[in-house]
Amino acid sequence: MEGSASMSDESLDVIAVGAHPDDVEIGCGGTLARLADQGYRVGIVDLTDGEPTPECPSPEVRLAEAHKAAAVLGVQIRRTLGLPNRRLFDSFEARVALAKEFRRYRPRLVLTMGGKTPLASPDHYQAMLITEAAVFYSRLTKWEQYFDGLPTYQVPRLLYYRLDLFRLVLEEPNRLVVDIGPYLDRKLQALACYQSQFPPSKQHVFQRIRAFNQQQGMAAGFEAGEVFVSPIPLGTGDLMGFLFPPAGK
Repeated sequence: MEGSASMSDESLDVIAVGAHPDDVEIGCGGTLARLADQGYRVGIVDLTDGEPTPECPSPEVRLAEAHKAAAVLGVQIRRTLGLPNRRLFDSFEARVALAKEFRRYRPRLVLTMGGKTPLASPDHYQAMLITEAAVFYSRLTKWEQYFDGLPTYQVPRLLYYRLDLFRLVLEEPNRLVVDIGPYLDRKLQALACYQSQFPPSKQHVFQRIRAFNQQQGMAAGFEAGEVFVSPIPLGTGDLMGFLFPPAGK
């Protein structure tokens, strides 16, 4: 199954990858909203439709919720690859399917979940492995038969976001905190679109996410923040510009 907030094949600045609809909103929804407001073209790729789940009547309901959430964040394109929920594995077919999206939309930055989520879905860790491989596959030559004629593309940057709200990611090397103080409420509004996933009995999750983002942000001097980790050290040729960006950036 495939869905999108727009079927345009224009290039994107950023693609955020999740195993299920709502993963990206939890992990980096505030950052995506901020990037969209800054004029960047932002997309989301959900590897599965996330179904079945206990309170959702059908995959179509979950897809409609995902599109509403994307609209709240200002995301231009949202696609669902239709890989199997609960049975998501790092396979050749999954790698190629995601690599096609990178070749089609040519993002400058790919965001994906990092690490395992103990006691939660193992799909999350598989999504990380699939994304890492797809970034590599996207640039490989002499494999035209697998990519429907899409030209090769080398993704410049990959960053990881976290879904494990109990882990202190600020201890990890090569970390970066994005200020989402002005966007925390909008992030939670996007998550509230998933009524099938957050019924009244699960409203406490919103407070947990709010507290987590506030803790992560305050460590960097912000009201709220989302932490990203780079697989390689971050560097700059403009130290002052990096430390003191223009207001609003």
